[in-house]
Amino acid sequence: MIIPQMVRTLRTRDTKGVSLLLFAIFLIANIIALIYAILIGQGPLIIKYIIAIETTLAYIGIFAYFSVKKRKTRS
Repeated sequence: MIIPQMVRTLRTRDTKGVSLLLFAIFLIANIIALIYAILIGQGPLIIKYIIAIETTLAYIGIFAYFSVKKRKTRS
């Protein structure tokens, strides 16, 4: 879900049509799931959720960068 969106945003340099709220909710859900995976001791799930959190944070960073850049060009 996130990787194709990251590629599209990097290619088009546009965040139009992307919901930051969706990615924030996805991040919170993955953090909760990571905590659960740690509590039950599931190594593969821990790795999966760490990767999901990292890619979500990376996309939120990309989103913020292009959103700020877009606002500066409007001014």
